[in-house]
Amino acid sequence: MAKSATQKSTSTKDAAASTAKTNRRRSARGGEGAKLTKEENAEKGFTASAALSENLQRVLVDLIELSLQGKQAHWNVVGTNFRDTHLQLDEIIEAARGFSDDVAERMRALHALPDGRSDLVAATTTLPEFPQGEIATTEVIDLMTERLDGVCGTCRDVHDDVDEEDPTSADLLHAVLERLEQLSWMVSAENRTPKR
Repeated sequence: MAKSATQKSTSTKDAAASTAKTNRRRSARGGEGAKLTKEENAEKGFTASAALSENLQRVLVDLIELSLQGKQAHWNVVGTNFRDTHLQLDEIIEAARGFSDDVAERMRALHALPDGRSDLVAATTTLPEFPQGEIATTEVIDLMTERLDGVCGTCRDVHDDVDEEDPTSADLLHAVLERLEQLSWMVSAENRTPKR
C-alpha cells in the first residue's frame, strides 16, 4: 500500500528529529559532531598532558636501559649456574622489551611522543651503569635484582600521578610491576640462603 503525502512527510520529520537527537547525544559525549581543538588530532582520542607524557617517558627509558643491561649481562656472565642465569636474563630482557614497546605504544595512543634514542636513554635513565667485561653469576644476580627493583621504583614513583590522569596507563604500570617484581624475587632467590 502506498503512503500518503502526509505519512511521507511525518516519516521524514521523524527521521530528521531522530538524527538530530543522535547527533546531539554524540556531541555531548565528545563523539561524532564534537569540535576538536588544534591539540587533538584526527583520531579524536584523549591527549596526554605534558606531565603524563613525562612520567611514561621515565618508565620507558628505564625499561629500555634494563633490556640493554640485561643483554650486556647475558653476553658476559660466567661462573656457577651459568646456564640458569643466562636463561633468566633472557626472561628479563624479553619482559623489558615487551613492556617498553607497550609503554611507547600507549604514549602514541595518547598522542605523546616516546623517545627511545640511545643518547637520551643513557642521559635520563635512573639505573646505574652496568660494569664492563666478564662478570660472575653471583654478581650478575645482585646487579640485575637492583636494576629490576630500580625500574619498579620508577613505576611506583609515577603511579599515583599517572593513575589520576589516566587509569588505563596505570593498569599498564600494574602489569609491569607484577612481572618485574616476580622476576626480581626469582632472580634474587639465587643468592639467598634460607633463614632459620
